[in-house]
Amino acid sequence: MVIGAIADTLGRGIETVTDGVSEMLFEPVIRLGVTGLARSGKTVFITSLVANLMDRGRMAGLEAAAGGRIEAAFLQPQPDDTVPRFEFESHLAAMTGPEPFWPESTRSVSELRLSLRVRPKGLLSGFSGPRTVHLDIVDYPGEWLLDLALLDMGFAGWSAEALAKAQARAEGAGFVAQLEGLDATAKLDESAAKALADGWTGYLNAARMAGYSDCTPGRFLLPGDLEGSPALTFAPLPPGASPRGSLAREFARRFEAYKSQVVKPFFRAHFSRIDRQVVLVDALGAIHNGPRAVEDLRQALSGILGSFRPGRNTFLTSILGKRVDRILFAATKADHLHHDQHGKLQSIMEALVSDARRKADFSGAETGAMAIAALRATVEETRRVNGADLGVVRGALLEGGKQAAMHPGDLPADPQVLLAPAREGAEAWLDAEYGVMKFAPAPLSLRAGEGPPHIRLDRAAEFLIGDKLR
Repeated sequence: MVIGAIADTLGRGIETVTDGVSEMLFEPVIRLGVTGLARSGKTVFITSLVANLMDRGRMAGLEAAAGGRIEAAFLQPQPDDTVPRFEFESHLAAMTGPEPFWPESTRSVSELRLSLRVRPKGLLSGFSGPRTVHLDIVDYPGEWLLDLALLDMGFAGWSAEALAKAQARAEGAGFVAQLEGLDATAKLDESAAKALADGWTGYLNAARMAGYSDCTPGRFLLPGDLEGSPALTFAPLPPGASPRGSLAREFARRFEAYKSQVVKPFFRAHFSRIDRQVVLVDALGAIHNGPRAVEDLRQALSGILGSFRPGRNTFLTSILGKRVDRILFAATKADHLHHDQHGKLQSIMEALVSDARRKADFSGAETGAMAIAALRATVEETRRVNGADLGVVRGALLEGGKQAAMHPGDLPADPQVLLAPAREGAEAWLDAEYGVMKFAPAPLSLRAGEGPPHIRLDRAAEFLIGDKLR
């Protein structure tokens, strides 16, 4: 195992050095990771970002686009032949067609290469012509990212932590009941093992639907071709003995197999090569689901950032591979709020990741937080209510298509009004309710040179890749 780990490390180091030399001598490549937890809008973000980089009329916040230095943008075959291509064209057609609808969410890793022909800025512009910068966008489920924390855990430690969370959530009652009277020291019975794994999977799906973010192992939610395999047929167990041939011993073995055969290959193949990262967060959904969902989200975001090995990339940086040197935490669905509340949403996003950001900043990585909408689905209105002006948003409801106006409640100016009761384990917000509606994408009439309408997608692009386009 030690020799294998050394070989993996050296292999990643050689790959990193090769990539560095290629970028310095030929055409630079930016590998942008895009992830987020369920319903955060990863597919919509990537589709709208690519569309707006190809037609840059709405990208005034991206300096290279505003200055006209991006002369062309075009899709090219991706460099990784074994990774599925992100289905940009079909997703864009879904979002911008005559009867638009939201595309299907991310269920596996996919990739897309967008190449930008860029004129250099400043003095260099007089000495060299345009250069090509490749943007390789890697899309992967946030549920898989949470699994990276399992690499530092044993089965007993993970079981204790997972069961504590299940016991604290109403959705975990069914699985906890399954464990009553269970003799984990008895000889392995595959039907009993499958029943426990199914019970744990059912709990994870219910917890995710209830708004919880930390639901591991992530492949239980998105199994793909691993469904039904022994690597996904285990569950956490109470502490106790684990004699040879017992259910407890086999579950511990399968947990280790999950780490070595599922999580580590993902890390080696995709995650360890990322330069820049955006983490999309449905903060409004967590707020609507209550204090416990907000605290669970805060802890999940801290765990996610701990997986990035943040720090600045340098040529021959280390044999450990690349380090993510810019990370953006973006609260999505800002179009569900009137613009006068966007600053509050950004402040809440910054507070949610403050502990994690301090660790990353200390390591040299640059982090940011903002409120965005990759595809704007609503319009703003001001209505007179009880003698006062009230800012609302109006759009077509996802179910039924009926037009509806929404004011979800005023977010607090001080994020601690939400985070303090969340940390204390409050059951509900003391004196406020935060509503949520699900809007369908609005029919669009795009002019030549314009991408889909958005909120601050251009500023997000400037933070993530703007320095590489100078």
